[in-house]
Amino acid sequence: MFLIQAKRVVIVIIGAILNAIALNFFLIGAHVYASGFTGISQILSTVFIEYLGMENISTGILLFILNIPVAIVGWLMVGKGFTIYSFLSVIVTSLFLEMLPILSLSNDIMLNAVFGGVIAGVGVGISLKWGASTGGSDIIAMILSRMKDKPIGGYLMAINGLIILVAGLLNEPENALYTLIGLYVTTRVIDGIHTRHEKVTAMIVTKKADELQQAIHDTMIRGITILPVKGAYTKEDKNMLYLVITRYELFDLERIIHEVDENAFTNVIQTAGVYGFFRRND
Repeated sequence: MFLIQAKRVVIVIIGAILNAIALNFFLIGAHVYASGFTGISQILSTVFIEYLGMENISTGILLFILNIPVAIVGWLMVGKGFTIYSFLSVIVTSLFLEMLPILSLSNDIMLNAVFGGVIAGVGVGISLKWGASTGGSDIIAMILSRMKDKPIGGYLMAINGLIILVAGLLNEPENALYTLIGLYVTTRVIDGIHTRHEKVTAMIVTKKADELQQAIHDTMIRGITILPVKGAYTKEDKNMLYLVITRYELFDLERIIHEVDENAFTNVIQTAGVYGFFRRND
Protein backbone atom coordinates (compact mmCIF):
# COMPACT_ATOMS: atom_id res chain seq x y z
CA MET A 1 0.00 0.00 0.00
CA PHE A 2 2.75 2.46 0.95
CA LEU A 3 4.74 1.69 -2.19
CA ILE A 4 1.69 2.23 -4.40
CA GLN A 5 0.96 5.62 -2.81
CA ALA A 6 4.63 6.61 -2.98
CA LYS A 7 4.73 5.72 -6.67
CA ARG A 8 1.52 7.68 -7.19
CA VAL A 9 3.10 10.76 -5.60
CA VAL A 10 6.23 10.44 -7.77
CA ILE A 11 4.17 10.06 -10.97
CA VAL A 12 2.02 13.09 -10.11
CA ILE A 13 5.15 15.16 -9.43
CA ILE A 14 6.71 14.09 -12.75
CA GLY A 15 3.49 14.99 -14.56
CA ALA A 16 3.44 18.42 -12.90
CA ILE A 17 7.06 19.09 -13.87
CA LEU A 18 6.28 18.16 -17.49
CA ASN A 19 3.38 20.65 -17.44
CA ALA A 20 5.70 23.38 -16.18
CA ILE A 21 8.29 22.56 -18.88
CA ALA A 22 5.62 22.68 -21.59
CA LEU A 23 4.49 26.09 -20.38
CA ASN A 24 7.80 27.84 -19.72
CA PHE A 25 9.80 26.36 -22.62
CA PHE A 26 7.14 26.35 -25.35
CA LEU A 27 3.70 27.82 -24.71
CA ILE A 28 4.10 31.00 -22.67
CA GLY A 29 6.83 32.52 -24.83
CA ALA A 30 4.83 31.84 -28.00
CA HIS A 31 1.57 33.20 -26.52
CA VAL A 32 -0.07 29.82 -27.01
CA TYR A 33 -2.44 28.92 -24.19
CA ALA A 34 -2.90 25.63 -22.36
CA SER A 35 -6.23 24.11 -21.39
CA GLY A 36 -8.32 24.69 -18.28
CA PHE A 37 -7.20 26.74 -15.31
CA THR A 38 -3.61 26.71 -16.56
CA GLY A 39 -4.71 28.54 -19.70
CA ILE A 40 -6.86 30.91 -17.64
CA SER A 41 -3.82 31.64 -15.45
CA GLN A 42 -1.78 32.40 -18.59
CA ILE A 43 -4.47 34.78 -19.81
CA LEU A 44 -4.68 36.62 -16.48
CA SER A 45 -0.89 36.82 -16.31
CA THR A 46 -0.82 38.35 -19.81
CA VAL A 47 -3.40 40.94 -18.76
CA PHE A 48 -1.56 41.83 -15.55
CA ILE A 49 1.88 42.06 -17.16
CA GLU A 50 1.19 43.54 -20.59
CA TYR A 51 -1.86 45.68 -19.89
CA LEU A 52 -1.60 46.61 -16.21
CA GLY A 53 2.20 46.62 -15.85
CA MET A 54 2.16 44.24 -12.86
CA GLU A 55 5.16 42.11 -13.77
CA ASN A 56 5.27 40.19 -10.47
CA ILE A 57 1.95 38.42 -11.17
CA SER A 58 3.12 35.24 -12.89
CA THR A 59 1.24 32.24 -14.28
CA GLY A 60 2.48 30.03 -11.44
CA ILE A 61 1.18 32.33 -8.70
CA LEU A 62 -2.20 32.74 -10.37
CA LEU A 63 -2.54 29.00 -10.96
CA PHE A 64 -2.00 28.33 -7.26
CA ILE A 65 -4.43 31.05 -6.12
CA LEU A 66 -7.21 29.97 -8.50
CA ASN A 67 -6.99 26.37 -7.35
CA ILE A 68 -7.34 27.05 -3.61
CA PRO A 69 -11.15 27.47 -3.59
CA VAL A 70 -11.50 24.66 -6.14
CA ALA A 71 -9.53 22.30 -3.89
CA ILE A 72 -11.83 23.11 -0.95
CA VAL A 73 -14.96 22.41 -3.01
CA GLY A 74 -13.38 19.29 -4.52
CA TRP A 75 -12.56 17.97 -1.04
CA LEU A 76 -16.23 18.25 -0.08
CA MET A 77 -17.90 17.13 -3.31
CA VAL A 78 -15.52 15.00 -5.40
CA GLY A 79 -13.38 12.96 -3.03
CA LYS A 80 -10.48 13.49 -0.68
CA GLY A 81 -7.92 11.27 -2.39
CA PHE A 82 -8.46 12.67 -5.88
CA THR A 83 -8.43 16.25 -4.58
CA ILE A 84 -5.25 15.80 -2.51
CA TYR A 85 -3.25 14.42 -5.42
CA SER A 86 -4.69 16.98 -7.84
CA PHE A 87 -3.72 19.85 -5.51
CA LEU A 88 -0.26 18.30 -5.12
CA SER A 89 0.01 18.49 -8.91
CA VAL A 90 -1.00 22.17 -8.80
CA ILE A 91 1.54 22.99 -6.07
CA VAL A 92 4.44 21.33 -7.91
CA THR A 93 3.42 22.88 -11.25
CA SER A 94 3.24 26.36 -9.68
CA LEU A 95 6.59 25.85 -7.94
CA PHE A 96 8.41 24.81 -11.11
CA LEU A 97 6.75 27.57 -13.13
CA GLU A 98 8.46 29.97 -10.74
CA MET A 99 11.79 28.10 -10.71
CA LEU A 100 12.21 27.42 -14.43
CA PRO A 101 13.09 30.29 -16.79
CA ILE A 102 10.73 31.24 -19.61
CA LEU A 103 12.58 30.33 -22.80
CA SER A 104 11.90 30.50 -26.53
CA LEU A 105 13.44 27.34 -27.94
CA SER A 106 11.97 28.09 -31.35
CA ASN A 107 10.57 31.11 -33.17
CA ASP A 108 8.08 28.87 -34.98
CA ILE A 109 4.72 29.16 -33.20
CA MET A 110 3.52 25.89 -34.75
CA LEU A 111 6.48 23.96 -33.29
CA ASN A 112 5.87 25.53 -29.89
CA ALA A 113 2.16 24.64 -30.00
CA VAL A 114 2.79 21.04 -31.05
CA PHE A 115 5.71 20.25 -28.75
CA GLY A 116 4.14 22.12 -25.85
CA GLY A 117 0.90 20.25 -26.47
CA VAL A 118 2.66 16.87 -26.55
CA ILE A 119 4.62 17.45 -23.34
CA ALA A 120 1.57 18.84 -21.53
CA GLY A 121 -0.49 15.88 -22.77
CA VAL A 122 2.04 13.43 -21.35
CA GLY A 123 2.00 15.25 -18.02
CA VAL A 124 -1.79 15.30 -17.79
CA GLY A 125 -2.14 11.76 -19.14
CA ILE A 126 0.13 10.09 -16.58
CA SER A 127 -1.48 12.12 -13.79
CA LEU A 128 -4.94 10.91 -14.82
CA LYS A 129 -3.69 7.34 -15.13
CA TRP A 130 -2.55 7.45 -11.50
CA GLY A 131 -5.69 8.99 -10.08
CA ALA A 132 -5.01 12.72 -10.14
CA SER A 133 -5.59 15.67 -12.42
CA THR A 134 -4.05 19.07 -12.96
CA GLY A 135 -6.83 20.52 -10.80
CA GLY A 136 -8.98 23.52 -11.64
CA SER A 137 -11.28 22.88 -14.57
CA ASP A 138 -11.20 19.09 -14.15
CA ILE A 139 -12.65 19.32 -10.64
CA ILE A 140 -15.16 22.02 -11.59
CA ALA A 141 -16.31 19.95 -14.59
CA MET A 142 -16.73 16.86 -12.39
CA ILE A 143 -18.88 18.79 -9.91
CA LEU A 144 -21.06 20.32 -12.64
CA SER A 145 -21.38 16.94 -14.32
CA ARG A 146 -22.70 15.39 -11.12
CA MET A 147 -25.12 18.26 -10.50
CA LYS A 148 -26.55 18.23 -14.01
CA ASP A 149 -25.87 14.60 -15.06
CA LYS A 150 -24.19 15.85 -18.22
CA PRO A 151 -20.82 14.84 -19.74
CA ILE A 152 -17.64 16.32 -18.29
CA GLY A 153 -16.31 16.88 -21.81
CA GLY A 154 -18.97 19.47 -22.58
CA TYR A 155 -17.93 21.67 -19.66
CA LEU A 156 -14.23 21.32 -20.47
CA MET A 157 -14.96 22.19 -24.09
CA ALA A 158 -16.79 25.35 -23.01
CA ILE A 159 -13.86 26.44 -20.81
CA ASN A 160 -11.31 25.74 -23.54
CA GLY A 161 -13.49 27.48 -26.13
CA LEU A 162 -13.39 30.62 -24.00
CA ILE A 163 -9.61 30.35 -23.70
CA ILE A 164 -9.26 30.08 -27.50
CA LEU A 165 -11.48 33.15 -28.00
CA VAL A 166 -9.56 35.27 -25.48
CA ALA A 167 -6.23 34.13 -26.97
CA GLY A 168 -7.28 35.67 -30.26
CA LEU A 169 -8.45 38.89 -28.60
CA LEU A 170 -5.32 39.43 -26.48
CA ASN A 171 -2.90 38.61 -29.29
CA GLU A 172 -3.16 38.08 -33.02
CA PRO A 173 -6.12 36.01 -34.32
CA GLU A 174 -3.67 33.34 -35.43
CA ASN A 175 -2.73 32.77 -31.78
CA ALA A 176 -6.23 31.43 -31.25
CA LEU A 177 -5.69 28.95 -34.07
CA TYR A 178 -2.34 27.82 -32.68
CA THR A 179 -3.92 27.49 -29.24
CA LEU A 180 -6.58 25.26 -30.80
CA ILE A 181 -3.85 23.12 -32.37
CA GLY A 182 -2.03 22.85 -29.04
CA LEU A 183 -5.21 21.84 -27.22
CA TYR A 184 -6.01 19.24 -29.88
CA VAL A 185 -2.53 17.72 -29.63
CA THR A 186 -2.78 17.64 -25.83
CA THR A 187 -6.14 15.88 -25.99
CA ARG A 188 -4.89 13.24 -28.44
CA VAL A 189 -1.86 12.47 -26.29
CA ILE A 190 -4.05 12.16 -23.18
CA ASP A 191 -6.33 9.76 -25.07
CA GLY A 192 -3.33 7.63 -26.02
CA ILE A 193 -1.99 7.40 -22.45
CA HIS A 194 -5.23 7.16 -20.49
CA THR A 195 -8.78 6.45 -21.65
CA ARG A 196 -10.52 8.62 -24.20
CA HIS A 197 -13.93 7.98 -22.66
CA GLU A 198 -15.26 10.42 -20.07
CA LYS A 199 -17.43 7.70 -18.49
CA VAL A 200 -16.83 3.98 -18.16
CA THR A 201 -18.92 1.16 -16.74
CA ALA A 202 -17.38 -1.28 -14.27
CA MET A 203 -18.86 -4.72 -13.64
CA ILE A 204 -17.22 -6.40 -10.64
CA VAL A 205 -17.94 -10.04 -9.77
CA THR A 206 -16.96 -10.72 -6.16
CA LYS A 207 -17.68 -12.74 -3.03
CA LYS A 208 -17.17 -9.63 -0.89
CA ALA A 209 -19.89 -7.37 -2.23
CA ASP A 210 -20.71 -5.62 1.06
CA GLU A 211 -17.08 -4.85 1.91
CA LEU A 212 -16.36 -3.67 -1.63
CA GLN A 213 -19.47 -1.51 -1.77
CA GLN A 214 -18.54 0.19 1.51
CA ALA A 215 -14.93 0.77 0.43
CA ILE A 216 -16.07 2.35 -2.85
CA HIS A 217 -18.56 4.64 -1.09
CA ASP A 218 -15.90 5.67 1.42
CA THR A 219 -13.78 6.98 -1.47
CA MET A 220 -16.12 8.19 -4.19
CA ILE A 221 -19.67 9.48 -4.51
CA ARG A 222 -21.23 6.91 -6.80
CA GLY A 223 -24.39 4.80 -6.96
CA ILE A 224 -23.91 1.04 -7.20
CA THR A 225 -26.30 -1.70 -8.31
CA ILE A 226 -25.66 -5.14 -6.77
CA LEU A 227 -26.90 -8.19 -8.67
CA PRO A 228 -26.79 -11.87 -7.64
CA VAL A 229 -24.78 -14.02 -10.07
CA LYS A 230 -23.62 -17.64 -10.27
CA GLY A 231 -20.36 -18.97 -11.65
CA ALA A 232 -21.01 -21.18 -14.69
CA TYR A 233 -18.13 -23.54 -13.94
CA THR A 234 -17.96 -23.56 -10.13
CA LYS A 235 -21.71 -22.95 -9.56
CA GLU A 236 -20.70 -20.62 -6.70
CA ASP A 237 -23.09 -17.86 -5.69
CA LYS A 238 -21.51 -14.41 -5.99
CA ASN A 239 -22.58 -10.80 -6.52
CA MET A 240 -21.88 -8.35 -9.31
CA LEU A 241 -21.41 -4.67 -8.53
CA TYR A 242 -22.46 -2.51 -11.47
CA LEU A 243 -21.46 1.17 -11.48
CA VAL A 244 -20.65 4.00 -13.85
CA ILE A 245 -17.65 6.20 -13.06
CA THR A 246 -15.62 8.90 -14.74
CA ARG A 247 -12.16 8.26 -16.08
CA TYR A 248 -10.78 10.37 -13.22
CA GLU A 249 -11.96 7.76 -10.71
CA LEU A 250 -10.67 4.66 -12.50
CA PHE A 251 -7.37 4.49 -10.62
CA ASP A 252 -9.05 4.64 -7.21
CA LEU A 253 -11.55 1.96 -8.22
CA GLU A 254 -8.79 -0.39 -9.38
CA ARG A 255 -6.90 0.20 -6.13
CA ILE A 256 -9.97 -0.47 -3.97
CA ILE A 257 -10.79 -3.72 -5.77
CA HIS A 258 -7.22 -4.95 -5.36
CA GLU A 259 -7.21 -4.12 -1.65
CA VAL A 260 -10.62 -5.61 -0.79
CA ASP A 261 -10.79 -8.64 -3.09
CA GLU A 262 -7.84 -9.27 -5.37
CA ASN A 263 -9.65 -12.34 -6.76
CA ALA A 264 -12.57 -10.26 -8.02
CA PHE A 265 -13.29 -10.33 -11.76
CA THR A 266 -13.69 -6.85 -13.19
CA ASN A 267 -14.77 -5.75 -16.66
CA VAL A 268 -14.46 -2.06 -17.56
CA ILE A 269 -16.18 -0.98 -20.77
CA GLN A 270 -16.89 2.23 -22.67
CA THR A 271 -20.05 4.11 -21.76
CA ALA A 272 -21.45 6.13 -24.64
CA GLY A 273 -24.16 7.80 -22.59
CA VAL A 274 -25.91 7.77 -19.22
CA TYR A 275 -29.56 8.60 -18.65
CA GLY A 276 -31.16 8.97 -15.25
CA PHE A 277 -29.54 9.27 -11.83
CA PHE A 278 -25.73 9.20 -12.16
CA ARG A 279 -24.73 10.41 -8.71
CA ARG A 280 -25.08 9.46 -5.08
CA ASN A 281 -25.49 12.16 -2.46
CA ASP A 282 -25.75 11.25 1.25
